[in-house]
Amino acid sequence: MPTEHVTIRTRDGDCRSHVVTPAGKGPWPAVILYMDAVGMRPALLDMAEQLAATGLVVLLPDLFYRYGPYGPFVPEEVFKGDFRAILGPLMATTGNDRAAADTEAFLGYLDTRDDIAGRGIGAVGFCMGGGMALASAGTYPDRFASAASFHGGNLATDAPTSPHLFAPKLKAEVYIGAAQNDGSYPPAMAERLERSLTEAGVRFTAETYPAAHGWMMPDFPVYDPAAAERGWAAMRGLFRRTLPVSP
Repeated sequence: MPTEHVTIRTRDGDCRSHVVTPAGKGPWPAVILYMDAVGMRPALLDMAEQLAATGLVVLLPDLFYRYGPYGPFVPEEVFKGDFRAILGPLMATTGNDRAAADTEAFLGYLDTRDDIAGRGIGAVGFCMGGGMALASAGTYPDRFASAASFHGGNLATDAPTSPHLFAPKLKAEVYIGAAQNDGSYPPAMAERLERSLTEAGVRFTAETYPAAHGWMMPDFPVYDPAAAERGWAAMRGLFRRTLPVSP
């Protein structure tokens, strides 16, 4: 897939980003991919390419840009040690609120491109990025037609930036793919999120996969090919239903 390396100016600095486009001639619908906590690395680019191959322009921003240079990390090595000590300082530089604020610049960048079909776009996030996708879609409800979270954690907490608080503002169709026995997203939290979405009248689907937290990430030790393909199918269906069709 054709890939561009771009720098997007946000309120807080320069965000290094990748843009992956389908082969051929557009315009195509656009999706923002919100990364997981292990940061930018080849596996994420592979996932962006896989998504672009379905006929989408994919913007993959490095949400750790405030931290400065890092990695790339190898998940298997990170998880062997104290991953919180390794990734914690990077994660502290972003969050649902900051990612949503950054999305203003991401949308502005996409609006400058002549290969984007329509104004309605999609969002998908993995792990850390799951909550960011929901928060961004709630912050810019007139721009996001759909938002998906895969093994997202802390989606309904008492924090003022909790993703479930954005439910009343959401206009997007939402997909929640949860991991079984996930300490970062226990059943009580799932019930709280789903109740918030239901009360707000959000069209959503929530499914629990018989897989571990992180199952969609191809470079994670817990990667589950069968469950990942099921997740990709759900993602493709969501974007097919909600985004403009390429000519």
